[in-house]
Amino acid sequence: MSDELRRIMAIDDPYLLLREVTARLADAQQEVTELARLRRRVVQDLHAQGLSYAQIAAKAGLSRGRIHQIRHTGPAPEGAFLGSGAVTVATPLRRDDERGRTVVAVDDVSSGKRLEDLARSYGLAVTSEHVPVSGEIDLNRDGLVVVCGPRMSQDMWNTYAQDPVLRWEKAEGGPWTVLDRLTGTVHRSGQDSDPARPYDIGYLGRLPRLDGKGSLLAIAGIHTQGSLGVVQLLASELNSLWGQVGDRRFSTLVGVEYDPETSEPRSVELVCPLYRHDEETAE
Repeated sequence: MSDELRRIMAIDDPYLLLREVTARLADAQQEVTELARLRRRVVQDLHAQGLSYAQIAAKAGLSRGRIHQIRHTGPAPEGAFLGSGAVTVATPLRRDDERGRTVVAVDDVSSGKRLEDLARSYGLAVTSEHVPVSGEIDLNRDGLVVVCGPRMSQDMWNTYAQDPVLRWEKAEGGPWTVLDRLTGTVHRSGQDSDPARPYDIGYLGRLPRLDGKGSLLAIAGIHTQGSLGVVQLLASELNSLWGQVGDRRFSTLVGVEYDPETSEPRSVELVCPLYRHDEETAE
């Protein structure tokens, strides 16, 4: 019996006991999920290295059938791309100056909801919150997935500024763009072209927290359609993304062709490499 379990069992107040047991069960379930994910990942990695299930079983002291079962059941390893145990999906609130009230953009709601559904499909516990109109948000927390560009939040601007390769820019009176400092390419939204076209650029990156004690997943579009495109890429290519960058820091850009009537992505593709920040530097 663990010390934590002894502590909980010694609580006399039944209401406090109920709260503590409920909280501990939630924590324990998350831990079980992540252990199962890690176990499946180890088996998959060993099998990918050329070991048979029988060889893995013999070295691990388990049956071949058990190893095969682990390989094909339980939460998929690529779910760790989004976070571990529990994630918080944050989307921005906006100020409607004409009506004098705070609103949410429909595309932001869709991006947030789809990210929540995706995370839950990988066995992650999910909560949601908003980046307030002020842009002030505590980014120094584990498990954050933030759908918010640099224009909406100084905290996010400071976070994006840590990217060694891709840089958000805005000329005086001009549109937002993203500069690839390795190639010199300036990526622009089709909405800001003349004539305009239904095309946007989305950013996806795992960036350092401002306290330097972890990372967060950052998603943004030059316009909201870009964020929707990034989410669609995650939903369809998460296994590939995980295989290429794992849980390391990286960034990339996504080109998004979308329906001009609904903003729904019609096609998405990477328009630059997946830049791993432990390998890439830019002047």
